[in-house]
Amino acid sequence: MIRRAKILEIPEILELTKQCAQDMISKGIHQWNEHYPSEKAFVRDIDRGELFVKIFNKKIIGVIAISTYMDKEYEEVKWLTPNENNLYIHRLAVLPEYQGSGYAKELMEFGELYAKKKKFASIRLDTFSQNKRNQRFYEHRGYQKLEEIYFPDQSVDPFYCYELVL
Repeated sequence: MIRRAKILEIPEILELTKQCAQDMISKGIHQWNEHYPSEKAFVRDIDRGELFVKIFNKKIIGVIAISTYMDKEYEEVKWLTPNENNLYIHRLAVLPEYQGSGYAKELMEFGELYAKKKKFASIRLDTFSQNKRNQRFYEHRGYQKLEEIYFPDQSVDPFYCYELVL
């Protein structure tokens, strides 16, 4: 089941993303750290009604932010569609012990169906340049790789922007 996240679930969500960060770091992917993702970001997502969780066996095993808000880092990107009616995917994560079982795909399908039902022009996201697995995942789903952007609090390495025109 996928449903909207609740504010009381923030500690469990932060533990999930902490485990994901540790897993990525153990694989040499320094994408998430003590600055990101933050409690503040998740609280904002929940306040906007834009954070969703995947529940399995009464446990949160995945999370995804499906947002209409464009981060300032995205403003100068030459997107495929106008900056008018777009959806943004952020903070997609699945507990390491559940990765490889199709839950990230299920969360993305949920986001893509949500975007189609609401008649958004496209879905936009970014992923870390050192995370080849994520890049393949999004490209396999039809997302087009565009420009590089930087999040200095996360890494000196770039992040790649992707867009799926609906």
